[in-house]
Amino acid sequence: MFSALSTVFRPLMRLGLVAQIALGIVAGVLLVIISPDAARSVALLGQLFVKALKAVAPVLVFVLVAAAIAGHKQGQPTHIRGVLLLYVVGTLAAAMVAVIASFLIPTELSLDLSGVSGNPPSNIGEILNNLVLSAVNNPVKALLEANFIAILVWAVGLGFMLRNASDTTRQGLDDLSDAVSGIVRGVIRLAPLGIFGLVANTLAESGIGALLGYGQLLGVIVGCMLFVALVTNPLIVFWQIRRNPYPLVFECLRGSAITAFFTRSSAANIPVNLALSERLNLDSDTYAISIPLGATVNMAGAAITISVISLATAHTLGIPVDFGTALLLCVVSALAACGVSGVAGGSLLLIPLATSLFGIPTEVAMQAVAIGFVISVVQDSAETALNSSTDVLFTAAACHRGDAKQA
Repeated sequence: MFSALSTVFRPLMRLGLVAQIALGIVAGVLLVIISPDAARSVALLGQLFVKALKAVAPVLVFVLVAAAIAGHKQGQPTHIRGVLLLYVVGTLAAAMVAVIASFLIPTELSLDLSGVSGNPPSNIGEILNNLVLSAVNNPVKALLEANFIAILVWAVGLGFMLRNASDTTRQGLDDLSDAVSGIVRGVIRLAPLGIFGLVANTLAESGIGALLGYGQLLGVIVGCMLFVALVTNPLIVFWQIRRNPYPLVFECLRGSAITAFFTRSSAANIPVNLALSERLNLDSDTYAISIPLGATVNMAGAAITISVISLATAHTLGIPVDFGTALLLCVVSALAACGVSGVAGGSLLLIPLATSLFGIPTEVAMQAVAIGFVISVVQDSAETALNSSTDVLFTAAACHRGDAKQA
């Protein structure tokens, strides 16, 4: 029996991971068409896959960052500054694209929802205050709660303290890093089954009917994300590497955006991005830090979501928005996006922060948040795909620019 199964599945196992994921997507869609009840029953596969990624990601980030810094040789160059600059430029550019699109295609919302509740931050100061406090959280609690800001702070601190440790200690840390990476690779191999379960359950539960009522809003958001992914980001990369950026852009979209689209979590996609960075032969000292950091602060997709829904709310209420206020919204959206955690739906509760620029009451803003959750089946998936793939793209661009300067 096992021999027969091996014969049947051997051709599938020979396919690349992306091809297997594509087959999982098709299988999920077909299962929904044939039997929605059966599609709901495979939801466990998707839940297990996402939960496994989220479980291993905090430990992976902590160990990899600590090992990378502890093993860094004095005088060996890294490109973190260049990556951070690209993260800031990319997020601001995405917010500006969203504002311009919102002016060109004014969108109105149906703000008649009831029973909306939430607890969004009230101002930028509160977000920054929360970030600072979370950075000094208990490391054990940070690992348990996937507080990546605190995980990064403790990993960086431990790494620097171990730079003068014995070779045996640092080798042991490297071995631990390799072991955790091996577990991650095993989890990633289950991606086709996990995505099959995610696709089947999402379409069976939500369908496309919930999206039709907000088609224009969704179209503006997704259109901005596609424009950023295919136009703005390539221009930024070209500025860095001075050659055709699209081979690198498409490689990052293929290797990172597909899994991120279905897991809907930048944090869960960290292992995927680390593996992609390794395949691209990027500097390991750089991507071991920039990829986890990007999952926390590089949020171009979130900046787009915040800007578009905020301006749509203002337009619905007939509130005039001048160009100066729109520029301020870009900055606010970018700063707010940096405070978004790398989990599904993380950007939506920050919308009231942006709408406060227009004097919109929190009660009304939370109705816009509720609309965001209605379209989040597609919006949040596209947002995460853009965010996560951009982490690798900008890391690669900074590494290539740094290598070119050294040559």
